[in-house]
Amino acid sequence: MPFVVTENCIKCKYTDCVEVCPVDCFHEGPNFLVIDPDECIDCTLCEPECPINAIYPEDDVPAGQEHFVALNAELSRDWPVITTRKEPPADAKDWEGKPDKLPLLER
Repeated sequence: MPFVVTENCIKCKYTDCVEVCPVDCFHEGPNFLVIDPDECIDCTLCEPECPINAIYPEDDVPAGQEHFVALNAELSRDWPVITTRKEPPADAKDWEGKPDKLPLLER
């Protein structure tokens, strides 16, 4: 069961999680990260590294965010792999926990 990056990552894009991934399954978009479900080995290392609790096991994705399972799969095919931590966007703290950020997702 792969892990899934959910809405709280949009416009926050903290990358602490990518450094602990042993299989390089994270992919980076302009303002969001996704996990390739075919590469994820369910090691559980990334989930506790996310400072905003945006990563969940596929079966535990919060209600109303189930569409992020398919979105992670779709975008991981198009976006490049990211393996090293980067500084978050300057305004990341302003976006933490904000609801309804899906329209802000840049592809």
